Amino acid sequence: MGLLAKVTSKSMVTIPAEIMRKYGIRSGMRVKFVETEAGILMIPIPSFKDLRGIDRQYASEMIECVREIEAEHRREAKE
Repeated sequence: MGLLAKVTSKSMVTIPAEIMRKYGIRSGMRVKFVETEAGILMIPIPSFKDLRGIDRQYASEMIECVREIEAEHRREAKE
């Protein structure tokens, strides 16, 4: 898909609405530009607030991993 945007005299570009929706880009969000051999990548950078709860679906697995690590540390401490 090829979407076009125009660069203004103030070096600003309007991101097409379709791209903003698809990648969750909102007003005020920061983006990072990365140069590659193929061109320029624009990577949306979510805020810490946006990341809150992102791992909720893995909570039980994460808790189990922490318990395993704690048990391993206790075993190593006894040795």
